[in-house]
Amino acid sequence: MLELLPVPAAVVQVLNDDLHFTAINKPFRLAGLGTTASDSPLFRLLGPTIRDFLESEKTEMEFAWQIGEQVDRRRFLVMFARELGDCSSRFCLITLVDQTGELRTEHSLRREMAIDSLTGLANRSGFGDVLEARVEPDTAARFAVLVVNLDRFSRVNACLGGIAGDELLISVARRLKGALRGHDILARMGGDEFGVLLAVEDGYADAAQVARRIQSALVTPFRLSDFEIRVDCSIGIALGAEVSGDTEDLIRHAQFAVKRAKKSGRVEFYQTRAFDIAREQFGIETDLRRAIENGEMTLSYQPILDFASGRIVSFEALARWTTDSGVKLSPDVFIPVAEESGLIIPLGRWAMDEAAKTLAAWNAQSGGDCGVKLAVNLSAIQLQRDNVPDLVQSLLERHGVAGSSFTLELTESAIVSDPERISQTMLALKGLGTTLAMDDFGTGYSNLAYLQKLPIDLLKIDRSFVTGMLADRDKIAIVRAVLGLAQALGMQTTAEGVESIELSQTLAALGCTYGQGFFYARPLMQEDAYDYLVSRNA
Repeated sequence: MLELLPVPAAVVQVLNDDLHFTAINKPFRLAGLGTTASDSPLFRLLGPTIRDFLESEKTEMEFAWQIGEQVDRRRFLVMFARELGDCSSRFCLITLVDQTGELRTEHSLRREMAIDSLTGLANRSGFGDVLEARVEPDTAARFAVLVVNLDRFSRVNACLGGIAGDELLISVARRLKGALRGHDILARMGGDEFGVLLAVEDGYADAAQVARRIQSALVTPFRLSDFEIRVDCSIGIALGAEVSGDTEDLIRHAQFAVKRAKKSGRVEFYQTRAFDIAREQFGIETDLRRAIENGEMTLSYQPILDFASGRIVSFEALARWTTDSGVKLSPDVFIPVAEESGLIIPLGRWAMDEAAKTLAAWNAQSGGDCGVKLAVNLSAIQLQRDNVPDLVQSLLERHGVAGSSFTLELTESAIVSDPERISQTMLALKGLGTTLAMDDFGTGYSNLAYLQKLPIDLLKIDRSFVTGMLADRDKIAIVRAVLGLAQALGMQTTAEGVESIELSQTLAALGCTYGQGFFYARPLMQEDAYDYLVSRNA
């Protein structure tokens, strides 16, 4: 019966306190596992394990076993078995399934999966395995991870093609390898990003020195076909001494630092405070998305007065957000997060819809036209990615309000981002009858040619020029110049940040058209704003 088994098998017994073969099959002999007790590696290496099994109450036992040196090592799945209910038996059947080929194939596949096929370097997964194997919690301070991200690499692929891009990556990998020390580990993390595991003694100094060598190695242009290509890079570094958790945190922290490096233009070390801020912003983004989807945002309305008549002519709609925990977050906190995450688009759509709904309600309460406009801010991102004219037209039709009742406020950065496209958008909005205002004028990139060509109706003078201007001759000169420019171009003006009667009177005397600020009223909720409108314009 033993010969019918396709795998090495033997029956073993204990006789006179020694292990002996009662029977072995042909695959057992061919496997080189011995034919007698004295020459069998099975007894020599597994003898104590066999004896323990026979002296126990177990009827079967299975485990992995390997034999031989590294080069010709063989791996078996070993099983011991004996008759059920006969634990006193001094006999057992041993079978061995050879898994050497299977495990070698698995090892080769794992190795291939950990290697970048283009450069031959470790890939992201392989780099993580190296970190896990080398960096222990008690030795982490002796290591650092450096991430190198190639700047504007996508332009090479776009202009020269993917083959040229691959050739450049291979050349970059060679140079990076040449710039590193013998014990440093280089990996291609993916795309145009490389990772380096550094052994450091003086953390900051050693890592910074390697970063300088990498930058120097990339100074000489690369030659591809008929082109000489200069490669710049951004470098982020995370020190093991700064990480108390998983070694994978080293990679994540270095990647976070490289994002900061792309903005700053210099080598950046990971700093806990910056990461905490980013994590806080991510939390705000998650809560903000839910607040927009669930209708938890509100609009408040700050009045804008005509200096000449003293009447309210408009309200600026301002987004307000109180979190589930009752914390009122300033727009200065959540608007930048909304812009970076793209949530500014659904937020902007909601704000315009809510403003149109409010205007329709005020018109209904007044028995006709309530006599004021509502001003809504448009972000540069929404202007670039959204079809704003169609959106505004649908809102006007849905709520039954006129386009002339709306002022849309754009910043200078929105206009200069894509002048031709923004110009077409502005003309389409003018076709709907809306008023167009340039917000925060003077704080960004001011191109007078845009003011002359674009259909801008109103300039808003930023509060930074208005606040404290009575004690600052330079601010008065700037405000006077903006007012003169607006008058020459046939535009109206609104001064933000009016907080005293003296400022109000001075701005009126200088020829400013409208004023907005705490002197008149703080931002009000919808019903309070309407009551203020009725009482002020009575």
